Amino acid sequence: MIIETLSWGKLEVTEEQLYYFHKGLPGFDEETEFALIAMAETPFWYLQSIKSKGLSFLLADPFVFYPSYEFELPDEEAEELGMDNVVIVRCVITLKEQAEQSTINLLAPIVLNPIGHSGKQIVLHKAPYHTKHSLLQERPVINGRDGG
Repeated sequence: MIIETLSWGKLEVTEEQLYYFHKGLPGFDEETEFALIAMAETPFWYLQSIKSKGLSFLLADPFVFYPSYEFELPDEEAEELGMDNVVIVRCVITLKEQAEQSTINLLAPIVLNPIGHSGKQIVLHKAPYHTKHSLLQERPVINGRDGG
């Protein structure tokens, strides 16, 4: 399938990259179909709307930046997503002009079911996380090495 993006123009995506968000994303309720696009050899991805070429989110693997990151997915959320044993967790990145000021939202991860191709942003009400954790607070592990 060919989609239009603001950053890359026309882009071909496969069915495996497509995810359906039943209730959209907070603030974007009408946007329910997204493509998950990996940025080669980095811990980053883009979540690109299929309908709106100007709507995309920069995501990261939170475990690369915060290896101790953990949370319990509520049963009702897991059921809504049709979760089995396989889950992908990504968090939204807010880029700042000075890269060292960029943040990651650990309070509301995006949880993806790669088998059923469903996704949802989950707000962790009883977790010690915030929406703006520094990307550089813990040293990232990249390609099996300490990133510092």
